[in-house]
Amino acid sequence: MIMPTKHIPAEQSLLGAGAVVFSELSQPRTVTALWEAVRNTRSVGTFERFVLAVTMLYALRVVRFEAGVIVRGPP
Repeated sequence: MIMPTKHIPAEQSLLGAGAVVFSELSQPRTVTALWEAVRNTRSVGTFERFVLAVTMLYALRVVRFEAGVIVRGPP
């Protein structure tokens, strides 16, 4: 589920959902604004997958939380 495989296409993997979320972070956004931007995307789809994607990006230190918003990159 995290990585695409022979049976799981990239757009259905968590990595694909993370890529969609990350692409929407060209500027810092609140969680609500980011969710609104990606909620209709097929690879994200549900709030649960959105939270998993953001958590994965945070664990990989690709995004960080700063003053109530999500921003790209390490400090």
